[in-house]
Amino acid sequence: MAVSITPALLAALFAGYRAEYQKALAAAQQTTQWAKVATLVPSSTSENIYPWLGQFPTLREWIGARVLKDMAAHGYAIKNRKFEGTVTIERDKVEDDLAGVFMPMFTEMGRAAAYHPESLVFELLKAGFTTACYDGQNFFDEEHPVYENTDGTGAVTSVSNMDVPAADPGPAWFLLDTTRAIKPLIFQERTKPEITSKTDPNNSDHVFNHDVYVHGVRYRCNAGFGFWQMAYASQQPLTGDNYGKARAAMQGFTADGGRPMKIKPTLLVVPPQLEAQARKLLVKDENGGNEWAGTAELFVCDELV
Repeated sequence: MAVSITPALLAALFAGYRAEYQKALAAAQQTTQWAKVATLVPSSTSENIYPWLGQFPTLREWIGARVLKDMAAHGYAIKNRKFEGTVTIERDKVEDDLAGVFMPMFTEMGRAAAYHPESLVFELLKAGFTTACYDGQNFFDEEHPVYENTDGTGAVTSVSNMDVPAADPGPAWFLLDTTRAIKPLIFQERTKPEITSKTDPNNSDHVFNHDVYVHGVRYRCNAGFGFWQMAYASQQPLTGDNYGKARAAMQGFTADGGRPMKIKPTLLVVPPQLEAQARKLLVKDENGGNEWAGTAELFVCDELV
């Protein structure tokens, strides 16, 4: 028996689809893991500029007048990008009372919207070897400039936050400091992922011409880099020696002027193929002979495959 398609029916149908989308979105957001490595920063315009990157605040003895420091003029900007996901449902299916079979599709749309930040963040982490951060160098680079004076002047020392062998580099693993207000990466959100619908043939040429109803998700956001000093990447074998080398390098990072930055390597991020090596490294063995046991949390990231 054919169903009479009325505006009230379509409104109720879309309300059901929207509710399923929102339910799946909220559930999936509870399981995403991008926040382990990235800080959420709201955005209210087309891009956010982060002039303070390159400065680590510190206190000094107050003698005389205050010493005013301008924000470092790096001008690092994260421009919001626009994303969409669109599906169609034939009017015939609604007319034939088959609209309910499309409900799982809206469940998947909600899940996809929830995991989109994860894709952006971890794709950027992988691209850190070839993508510039606030100082103009690639996020993972051998030539990050650190200046002799606290105001960013004087002699320059090149500092590395990566270890890549000249031949036969292996899968990349990452050691991160996630204890600060700004984590190594930034997830910037301009809008929430929202779903809208077009079902009126009088207001939509596509609905009129193709006899389908259109439902779509719209999302404005992007990911960018924070402080390179909070991250170290290696494509050396994941051994105790190479892990120790990465930790020592991070703990030795200084700000301009030579002030220790007190970096704490707290998170070891590995692709699935390095999970076994990572667990052996960070878990105490039966004889208590593993010197690196418990020195970092392990995060096996399937986005790094």
